[in-house]
Amino acid sequence: MLALPSASHANTALEEEILVTATRIPQNAAALPLSWADIDDGALALTGHVHINEAMQRLAGAWISRGNGQESLTALRSPVLTGAGGCGSFFMALDGISLRSPGFCNVNQLFDANTEQAGAIEVINGPATALYGGGALHGVINVLSARPANEHSLAVEAGPNDYYRGKYLYGRSNDKHGVSLRFNGTTDGGYKDSSGYDQQKLSVRYDYQGQQWDISSALNYSNLNQETAGFIQGYKAYEDQDLKQDNPNPEAYRDAWSLLAYSRASRQLNSRHTLVITPYGRNNEMEFLMHFLPWQPVEKNGHSSLGLQTALYSDLGHWSWINGVEGEYTDGWLKEVQAQEFSPNQPAGVHYDYQVDATMAAAFSQATWKHNRLEATAGLRWEYNHYDYDNRTGDGPACDPTATACRFYRPRGREDSFTNLSANIGGSFAYTDNHIAYLRYADGFRAPQVSELYRLQSGQQVADLDSEELRNLEIGLRGTLAATLDYDVAVFQMEKDEVIFQDANRQNVSGARTRHQGVELSIDYRLADNWYLNGVASFARHRYDSRINLIGSSGDIEGNDIDTAPRRFGSARLGWEFKADSVAELEWVYLGRYYLEPDNEHEYDGHSLLNLRISSQLSPHWQGNLRLTNLLDEDYAERADFGFGNYRYFVGQPLGAYLEFVYSRGDG
Repeated sequence: MLALPSASHANTALEEEILVTATRIPQNAAALPLSWADIDDGALALTGHVHINEAMQRLAGAWISRGNGQESLTALRSPVLTGAGGCGSFFMALDGISLRSPGFCNVNQLFDANTEQAGAIEVINGPATALYGGGALHGVINVLSARPANEHSLAVEAGPNDYYRGKYLYGRSNDKHGVSLRFNGTTDGGYKDSSGYDQQKLSVRYDYQGQQWDISSALNYSNLNQETAGFIQGYKAYEDQDLKQDNPNPEAYRDAWSLLAYSRASRQLNSRHTLVITPYGRNNEMEFLMHFLPWQPVEKNGHSSLGLQTALYSDLGHWSWINGVEGEYTDGWLKEVQAQEFSPNQPAGVHYDYQVDATMAAAFSQATWKHNRLEATAGLRWEYNHYDYDNRTGDGPACDPTATACRFYRPRGREDSFTNLSANIGGSFAYTDNHIAYLRYADGFRAPQVSELYRLQSGQQVADLDSEELRNLEIGLRGTLAATLDYDVAVFQMEKDEVIFQDANRQNVSGARTRHQGVELSIDYRLADNWYLNGVASFARHRYDSRINLIGSSGDIEGNDIDTAPRRFGSARLGWEFKADSVAELEWVYLGRYYLEPDNEHEYDGHSLLNLRISSQLSPHWQGNLRLTNLLDEDYAERADFGFGNYRYFVGQPLGAYLEFVYSRGDG
């Protein structure tokens, strides 16, 4: 049966709002003094996203910038962060377990998760609670696996450019056992020439409730084989009908697979204390052509991890307390090889070939006090990261000794360690039964990524980097008006220190500062019994707060906007439930203008798009879904930047129609 969407929680009491991500167990979330939001399974089903950015547009402060195929870059209460360590500023997880190991992030890592068939996606904006460490700097994106239920469905879907997708769902559940299997496979011919992808994702979950232990085990597998289309160049080239479908890099590709599995066991020790133990493992590999570089090397990377999370949850009347320790070991590697000679400074052959043994250990404590209309919380986290780096090729430059400015430098084997401490404190007050105000301070950190430390350039022999640190202060209001309007608004001020960047000499250094200020707003309004309106908006400025010799800049950029940081963006949806289990939803997506480089001399104008989705239960077992994307056939860029002296764009697709039929049974 069709599940109607819910962007927030209109027509429900505040005390019924549930969040998993803050503490890794379901909890009452309305009074939490932090900024959070979710996309439930009904909204995910109606959105039917082909790319994760289509779903994340439903959340305030979140913009997943879409590349070609399944590639992406993330902004979450931040600019779109790029480079070797940009992805390290976000904690992206499956059921609270990071998709990638600390130190080994990838900007595209959200394609590892089966978001298409998730139970929900929960997001925390800004530094999270003490349960999350390095990476939870600008926020958390947590994909929740779906609980087993008695259900069985098969869906087939077709769209433009030879797009086809199939989904299968099987579930059974009783008082003690539950199993859920979800699979989807996609083939896409690609809008641009010589592009497209094949992708498969599998999620399996098994739940068991025993007399002493409750155990939930899950496995997530993904595989992607993509023929990548590169960006087109030239001012507003995305409006040129002769260039829009052009692919300057028909040879580009990306192959990636990942596996993440865990088993979470919980036991109630007595009436006040519950122990939760979660062992997990992950493995992933990726190979791709670096088409965005003129010399086009091939990178291969991967890592395997084993980890353990433990936590003791204590309910002490007015107090609740979470204490835990975590540990993880990772074996990671990277190799970069160039097939053809480009120049003496970018030679053919092996540029990098290294292996890193990484260890993470952490301890945390988070306490909450509740009394009548007040709730206060405070947390502290200590985390230690250690890297043991082994260079598996020659030390020093990758070029012939006669090269005057070799691009690639391989440092000799070494070890690096980083110790960080983060804290958060906040409080909320329910000044009426339906309205809550909160105030929160939190700081976050991220240790340098492995590639920032050991993938060096231009003769840099050692990258002497510090962990990035961020301080966040926010005030928020949330509540319900007249039982028809839910609202959530947050005002934030963030300062980030020791920002890692590449300077004009192409060397990795830390020490920059940035500043981030803004307002995030979400509303969900029930216009009538069968009409709803919901929307999200972000108004923010993200600026450089120091004079730094950043690559691609004049050096005088203090106070400038960070590139790819629109000051305004958001979306709104008008929905009509035209009969039982049937809905039509018109969506407006707005992205404001933004600068393309640190000097703020080139910009993208922004765009507005309309999308239409219709979902209807055709019979007791059959459901039909129609999605029309870019309804007005606008010319726009999914992403824009300026590099090597040119405007560069990933082109947005024209009007597209996707039709899906779903056969389902509720008896498993």
